[in-house]
Amino acid sequence: MKDYHSIITIEPGKRGGKPCIRGMRITVSDILNWLASGMSVQDILSDFDELTESDIYAALRYVADKENKIYRIAV
Repeated sequence: MKDYHSIITIEPGKRGGKPCIRGMRITVSDILNWLASGMSVQDILSDFDELTESDIYAALRYVADKENKIYRIAV
């Protein structure tokens, strides 16, 4: 996953301005929590057919960049 900027969206009125996946109400945090609880990528994709594997890896890349202090400015 090289560029997540078209996948991760931030809208002030949606989910409290948290980073979401492609404008949906599924947040990056939701995906991280599912993975942390033991769900596999395939489990998540089975439960949420609107998500793609690229969406999940975009969430991980976004958080990795945030941890490394590379921030995205919402537009």
